[in-house]
Amino acid sequence: MNLEKFVAVTGNVNGVFKVMATRGNGLIITDLDTGKHKFASQRLNDFTPIESVGIYTDDDGTKPLPEIFQEMLNQLETNPPISHNAKPDELFAYFETVVPNYDRDKVLPRDIKKVIKWFMFLNDRNLLTADDTENPEEGETATLESEEDEATNTTSVEEITE
Repeated sequence: MNLEKFVAVTGNVNGVFKVMATRGNGLIITDLDTGKHKFASQRLNDFTPIESVGIYTDDDGTKPLPEIFQEMLNQLETNPPISHNAKPDELFAYFETVVPNYDRDKVLPRDIKKVIKWFMFLNDRNLLTADDTENPEEGETATLESEEDEATNTTSVEEITE
């Protein structure tokens, strides 16, 4: 699953957008609903590359969001995502079916809500597809993330934060 062009933006502009180009002081992003391009200033917004997000697991590691989205896609027919407005107990129960070994001490309801919201947003626009032919090796992934971090001038995110 290729999510490298998608970024979550918070601040003056909020939502998930596609990155069209980078500038020294921000990003040129595309609204996924209207297709319109706009500039998002780095001074007024925070950028989180969707591909770099991970969920903490019990084995002191993280599970990358693309893998979680793939599992959610695999379970879409038998176990559709619940509403992001569900009660915390329901969110935890659903998420346990998707990521059985997530760290219950570090992953909060707001983190699960964001995963569900991002998944539903991208899936509703048919932007999530399985890409089994493209499996970069670890070194290539690390290079991609560091290049993206330099381009957006942010640090890699290990967990979803509000």
